[in-house]
Amino acid sequence: MSLLTTAAALSAILAHASPSLEDYLQTSLKDVTFTAKKVKAVQKELVKINDDFGMTYKFDRIKFFYKEPLKLRLEATVEDNSGLFVVNGAMQTIKIPRLRIGTKQNLTDSPGRRQTPLDFGVLTPSMFKELFTAKFVRTDRATGDQVFDITYQNPVDTSRHRIWVDPERGITNKREWYNQRGRQLATFNYARPEKVNGVWIPTEVQVRNADNVVAGITRYETFLVNSGLSDSLFAIN
Repeated sequence: MSLLTTAAALSAILAHASPSLEDYLQTSLKDVTFTAKKVKAVQKELVKINDDFGMTYKFDRIKFFYKEPLKLRLEATVEDNSGLFVVNGAMQTIKIPRLRIGTKQNLTDSPGRRQTPLDFGVLTPSMFKELFTAKFVRTDRATGDQVFDITYQNPVDTSRHRIWVDPERGITNKREWYNQRGRQLATFNYARPEKVNGVWIPTEVQVRNADNVVAGITRYETFLVNSGLSDSLFAIN
């Protein structure tokens, strides 16, 4: 085989190689703060997804703090009750002082209950080092998005997500959520992306239940990216 023929063959192989999700991760994201504002919530449609998911739309506003790797803090108030939700790796704590609620859990064997940036359409390196595995499915002909199946590294949870990734911005445009029996629970559509301090982030998410009915809409606002959040915000006490 001539050198020219070899080069052509290699070029053809590379052209048809499956994309890697690593090419679309937001590697420059170190931390982010923003507010989630409820725009629409239809409880009878949300509970068709599951009861816990319906509860998340009880809050009009939630303040989010996220820091790599996999540290998340949520602050919210509903009906004069303030609540705090903190995730640090596999550890999770929930505190509602007025109701005397204070729980701490290790979710190592319940990975599907862990909250990650995938929930708001962002993909970070730590998600695929510690929690998820991604497998390329196809390129969407209509949109040009790269489609991947996301599964948990811990095989105890067989639920999965199928995501449509914007190849230019590296954000999730669409996500389908399937339970451990393979039934689709919900579809999330992420929209209105903005670039903040070099990081692309969707600023709106619409969720549809299995009946394809819009159950909720949330908008994200007041972004602060790479501000140097303290690790103390994510302490599990």
